[in-house]
Amino acid sequence: MKKKIFEGSGVAIITPFNDKGIDYNKFEELIEWHINEGTDAIVVCGTTGESATLPIEEHKALIKFCVDKVNHRIPVIAGAGSNDTRHAIGTSQYAESVGVDGILSVVPYYNKTTQRGLYAHFEAIANSVKTPIILYNVPGRTVLDMSPQIVKELSMIDNIVAIKECNFNHIGELRNLCGPDFAIYSGEDDKVLPVLTMGGQGVISVMANIIPKDTHEIYARFMAGDIEGARALQLNVLDLVKALFIEASPSPTKEAMNAMGMNVGDCRLPIVGMESHNKAILLDALKAYGLLK
Repeated sequence: MKKKIFEGSGVAIITPFNDKGIDYNKFEELIEWHINEGTDAIVVCGTTGESATLPIEEHKALIKFCVDKVNHRIPVIAGAGSNDTRHAIGTSQYAESVGVDGILSVVPYYNKTTQRGLYAHFEAIANSVKTPIILYNVPGRTVLDMSPQIVKELSMIDNIVAIKECNFNHIGELRNLCGPDFAIYSGEDDKVLPVLTMGGQGVISVMANIIPKDTHEIYARFMAGDIEGARALQLNVLDLVKALFIEASPSPTKEAMNAMGMNVGDCRLPIVGMESHNKAILLDALKAYGLLK
């Protein structure tokens, strides 16, 4: 039986930057805020954490810092994927060595391997560590869609325990193929409730960076049988989610957090600040949600 790393809302936490690099004081502040607000897990060095522009030294340091500061209060999951299998193995082994609770491993991007290549990639990573692994299928970024059949085969490996799935069309088939012990997390904030209704265990979320309590509550209300309450929360976030993805993520998320006074800095190039007309739409969405006066 596979043990679930978490259920509920795992925040794909942003990486705050200042003119010296990573703003560790701010990052610690964000960690404490998330724990106090009811976030169920922290996913560090994911896409939203701008892992693509973190040199390996920063990547490792940020994972260790997060593990040390969370100190077992909630699970820490480290983004450790790559399109280079050897690099993914090395990062995964480092994450394991500092005590993460799980590893998030993305479908390899750019190379455009085959489905069998995907199996071989993830099998090699899984065989290199004992830590539980969450697969991450995000075709919009990788230009490669991992099939439910390959996920089923991978789910038979002991420490591959879950998937963050961004292709909603796969959810039902994954649930049917992979059995009840394999966790499915929504990779899309506008589909948390639909995924839960089809047997999902929660979400790895961008919107949780600004509304952690509400993101957790969609799951909590659903599990408590308050379907109408969960539906109301899910419907209420739709315009906000649309605004958070109006430009390349995490630029709108950082713009939102800065507008809310959280002072998390800018994104690293090639992600740039928002176009003025899109920023106005974002600010209107924040005001409509009650996050800005």
